[in-house]
Amino acid sequence: MEIKNKIKTVLAAFAIVFASVFGLALPVSADSAEVICSDGSRAASFDKCSNRTAAEGRSLMNTLQTVINVVLAVLAFVTVAMIIIGGINYSTSQGDAAKVTKAKNTILYGVIGLVVALLAFAIVNFVLANLFNK
Repeated sequence: MEIKNKIKTVLAAFAIVFASVFGLALPVSADSAEVICSDGSRAASFDKCSNRTAAEGRSLMNTLQTVINVVLAVLAFVTVAMIIIGGINYSTSQGDAAKVTKAKNTILYGVIGLVVALLAFAIVNFVLANLFNK
């Protein structure tokens, strides 16, 4: 019985490491060093723009989007990890009704969390795009 628990722990740790290495894609912007001027053009710095305040506002939006995207990516990673852990628990439950129910609930809540994280991502990006594009 103790070997089975060790195997579960090792598989869960492997799944979390695997998901974090291959499944987590943090949003990285290739043009993060550039600023967007009020006329829509890109410049290397604020001094290159003719209207400094518009570029600062656009930079604030980029910063907010990056922070929110990173937080939502971490939330998505956690929910995917919960789905993986639920799957491992389900496959190792050996027909025990209580363990099967717990594993199914873990998977269900992980899927719900993933849907909520994706909806939050879409809503936040929609609101930020409309808020800063007046």
